[in-house]
Amino acid sequence: MENIWFYLSVFLMFLYSISLILVLFYSLSQLNLLWNYIQYKKKKENLVELDLNDLDAMPLVTIQLPVYNEIYVIERLLECINLIEYPRKKLEIQVLDDSTDESVGLIQNLVQKLRKQGLDIVQIRRKKRIGFKAGALKEGLEIAKGEFIAIFDADFLPKSNWLLQTIPYFDDKNIGVVQTRWSHINRDYSILTQIQAFALDAHFTLEQVGRNSKNHFMNFNGTAGIWRKTCIIDSGNWQGDTLTEDLDLSYRAQLKKWKFKYLEDVETPSELPIVISAIRSQQFRWNKGGAENFQKMSKNVIHAKNLPLITKVHSILHLLNSTMFLNVFFVGVLSIPMLYIKNEWGHLSLYYDLSSLFIVSTLIFFGCYWVLYRYSKGGGFLNFLEFTKIFFTFYTVAMGFSFHNTLAVLEGHIGKKSDFIRTPKFNVLTIKKSLKYNKYTRKKVSKNTIFEGLLTLYFLFGIYSGFVVGESGDLGLFPFHLMLFIGFGFVFINSYRTQG
Repeated sequence: MENIWFYLSVFLMFLYSISLILVLFYSLSQLNLLWNYIQYKKKKENLVELDLNDLDAMPLVTIQLPVYNEIYVIERLLECINLIEYPRKKLEIQVLDDSTDESVGLIQNLVQKLRKQGLDIVQIRRKKRIGFKAGALKEGLEIAKGEFIAIFDADFLPKSNWLLQTIPYFDDKNIGVVQTRWSHINRDYSILTQIQAFALDAHFTLEQVGRNSKNHFMNFNGTAGIWRKTCIIDSGNWQGDTLTEDLDLSYRAQLKKWKFKYLEDVETPSELPIVISAIRSQQFRWNKGGAENFQKMSKNVIHAKNLPLITKVHSILHLLNSTMFLNVFFVGVLSIPMLYIKNEWGHLSLYYDLSSLFIVSTLIFFGCYWVLYRYSKGGGFLNFLEFTKIFFTFYTVAMGFSFHNTLAVLEGHIGKKSDFIRTPKFNVLTIKKSLKYNKYTRKKVSKNTIFEGLLTLYFLFGIYSGFVVGESGDLGLFPFHLMLFIGFGFVFINSYRTQG
């Protein structure tokens, strides 16, 4: 029996070590992207803007607005689109409306009103909602008149000069996509929105610039970007077999040698999810879709000819981005047995000591994010303290979401299909406004919430174990277990309080 426990311990330590090494490897790739970002900032290029005086040379543009039950934000979206600076005879608007509630009638009235004002806008309703967002985009593309296709989700508020700042880059005939940076109108609404904004800021600086500046594969972010229509068609059009159709088409396009252009300095305001049920659905879709695309695209990337090795490595790690949650979850869950294994079989303590790799990874992430923070907020001791607070808040809550996101990743890798669950938008910008009567708020607690509550207790046991294991305790993992306890507790309590 003792041999069985010994071999089980060795197996758990092996999984623990592999997960730690993969997280470290991912953090090193982020460090490389940071270096790319710093090099890019040194030779920063100036934005170009389209000249409205030469109307004949301006291409026809179609703006697609995929919406589904967006009663709270659709009017705000259409008001922004109506203010877009571009010749009306060169602009077409498609409202790709898959709604099933009273927003259908609201959109119909808004569209009629804008048409009377001279805007070429149409509400497109599908008979069958096949392929979810990808299906709506594909169906709209079949009748789109534009040479270029701009896409905005319902919670985005493009600035009036958005097309003037993006269209000029298509003078390069090899560019298939221009993507702009997201900004957030409600980033200070709550802790949840602050940490979402913090994470997305890193993506839209470190990752997007770091990849694009070295011609590594990057992704269209599903919204606030514009495609060359021939690029979409040449790359196989929109496909709905993954939950992140934007990442899928991005990789197919770049494998076909289309170039992407990312504009860090062109910001498109948007609204972040403000309730945890909305964040859950968004995180699940993004992470499962990432795993699905790894299964779909990784072999094509590996076998691609004339693709530099460094680009292949970054592409595979990009596709494995969501899988890092699985590794973090494994490290967290296995870290408590590691305490007892170390004290039971001292000669295996070397594997336990690999825990220091997680500290190294954390320090790398901390350093990368601090550099980005300095670029946007400036340096100084007070800013460093503010950054440290938001970083560890983000890091702790991200750990708390690791179980939920791990389930999404596993479903993606094994090929389990699920519906595209939209992220509800609320148009609530201040904490004073109540969500109590919002029709899109989830009324039931997610079944995963119960497990997150149990994991909170599990990591509380881990904290306790640090004081009692062995002869005099072992507090080496105490900070890690404390963060996991707080993270899972935060997610559990907020999920229970908001019923979702």
